Formats: sequence, structure tokens, C-alpha cells
Amino acid sequence: MQLAHEDNLRLQVLLRRGLQALRIDESRMEIQALTDKGQATLKLHPTCKDEQYLRLVRQAISTHVLGSPGGYPVYLKRWTRMGQTRSQNLEKLLLLGEPEAVVAVIHAPDLTHELARRAWWAMPDAANARRMLEYPCVAQGELGRELAAFLLEFLPFEEKAQDQIDTVRLILQPGLITETQRRDLWARARRRTAFYVGFLLAVPDALPESRPAHPQWEALRHALETPLTQGNPVASQLLRLLSPAGQVWLHTVQAAMKKPTDQDTVASLMDAVELHGRAARPTPERPRSFEDLHARVEAQLAGPTAEVSEVLEHLPQRHLPLLRSTLALAYVSEQLVAPIFGLTDAVGSVMRRKIEPVTRPLGEHLAVLTA
Repeated sequence: MQLAHEDNLRLQVLLRRGLQALRIDESRMEIQALTDKGQATLKLHPTCKDEQYLRLVRQAISTHVLGSPGGYPVYLKRWTRMGQTRSQNLEKLLLLGEPEAVVAVIHAPDLTHELARRAWWAMPDAANARRMLEYPCVAQGELGRELAAFLLEFLPFEEKAQDQIDTVRLILQPGLITETQRRDLWARARRRTAFYVGFLLAVPDALPESRPAHPQWEALRHALETPLTQGNPVASQLLRLLSPAGQVWLHTVQAAMKKPTDQDTVASLMDAVELHGRAARPTPERPRSFEDLHARVEAQLAGPTAEVSEVLEHLPQRHLPLLRSTLALAYVSEQLVAPIFGLTDAVGSVMRRKIEPVTRPLGEHLAVLTA
């Protein structure tokens, strides 16, 4: 079985035209090509069943591009999504007309803006756009704004909370969307908790809302001036939480905790809290329960590290609860909910009841730090 003579001739001509990327539209039975002179289309004329004919087409393309009719090894799907594809063949992979080969390019650690532009033409979907925006060279280039516009338009149709979180987190990178779009996205977060989590991960100190500082902020700025000037991370984090931006962050975490819909949202929220306070964590341990967390905090206050001790020397005794809650938030991580989620796949209200041993004490510490 062979390709139609006309198709074979036109395909060989097409493959020698300075190709940048190739895709096969199976429903229309045509090959679409991106070349250095623009786009080209080759209509196929099957001489057998479409599926068999497309296999012949892919073999012919692979023979020309790779020197072998085997094409891209799709069984390496998980491997390529872990970013294991090497750079030497990335351009060739975009010429195979294989979706999995395009995904391999998108996940390659050496992806460039130019390769991303070609890959986006070859396979424009939301998952690929999110992945490419993880690369600074793409997010900071012209393609970044195009990908962000696509994701923003597609966001109402995203069903998975994790995809919503990642989309919001990525499009909030500098220069990708307008301030009006940013504020509209923030307003929509009132109905989509996952959006709040995306904001917390992307711009924790620049959330689009205004709140006054904690009443003790100014007084503690003066009281902790010495440890602050010496770069004390515990003092810095305490003042960060009490600042106007910190108060917005605290209230946003409270809002995100009210009605999370699934485990991905909760886990990402814990990640956001950890990223915010990790620099003030006196030790690298990540407690798996609030009982353990509180024990570690009290141990830090009783036998403090140098950083905590320096803060205690300058902190008025009446403000000790603020320091205690700051240290508690510094120990928060996904590990607090991991033992619970390891035993249940509950979502919605059932999940929220099961994680109350985490959300209740966390909410109490947030309340201590808010005005």
C-alpha cells in the first residue's frame, strides 16, 4: 500500500520548503504546514481507509525528518512530560505532525521563544499554554501575551480547580494582562475560590485590594527597628503580615478557606501560606498536625533560635500573641492536610468538615493577626 502519487509528490515538495512546524487535520484529511514564508495546506487523497492512509503519511514524514518510519515513540508520554527531551532534536519533533512530539518540545528544559511560537501554532490548547508560560523566555516575550489572552478567555470553561489556579497564577505574571483584566479577575474570585489561591501564589504582596495596616504596625516598626535593620527574617515576616499588604493577604487566605471545593484547592492554599512565611520558619521541619505545629512554636518561644530571641528582646510582652501566630503560619504547609487526604477522597462540604482540625486553628491564627 502506497501514498497516492499526487500526494507523495506534493508532500516531498512540502517537506523541502523550509518547514517550521507541521500538523495533520484528520477530520479534513489535510496537512497544514508553517513555513518561513507563511502557511501552506496539502489536501490528501486517500487510496484506502483514512486511518491506514494517515499512518502511511506519518511514516513518509518521519522517514524524511528522522530517517526512520517509526515516528515519535508515543509510549514515552510520561517521560516527555517530565521534561526529559533533549534539545538537539526539538526542531525536528515539530515537523512530525505528532501531538505527543509537540508536547515533548513544550516540556523540554531548553525550550526557546521561537520553538514555543512554532509549538503553539502546531497545538494550541490550554494545557500547552500553561506549560509554556512557566518559561521566563516565553512569558516575557511577545507570545506570552497571546498565551495569556487565550487562557483568560478560556478560563470560564476550565473545570478542574488546579487548572484554574495555575491559569490565574501564570497570567498574573508582569505585563501579560491589563490592570482592568486583573481587577475583573479579582472580582470573579468571590465566586471561584480557586482564583483567590492563584492570586495568593502569584502576587502575595500586590493583591488588588486596599486595607489599613494593623493598629500595632507602626508601633512595632519602631520597636523592632534593630532586628529589622539586621535582616532578621522573623521580624520582617511579622511586620509584613501587619502591613497594609499583609492584611489584604490575611483576609484573602480567610476568604479562600471559607468554601474550598476540592483537595487540590486546599493543598495549593497550604502551599501559598507556606511560600509566604517560609523564610521565617526557624527550622526546616514541616509538621503533619497542628498539635505538633503548636508544640514546635512553643519550643521556639521557650528555647528560641537567635532570630526569635532577638525579636523577643525588643517585642513588648503584650504583643507575644502576634509573634506566636507569625511563627505558626511559618510552619504551615501541605503536610498538615496530607494525613487527612491520604485517607479520603471527599470533596465539598464533607471535605471541609474533615479538614476542620487544620482550618479551625489556622483561622484562629489568622484572626489574631488581622486588625
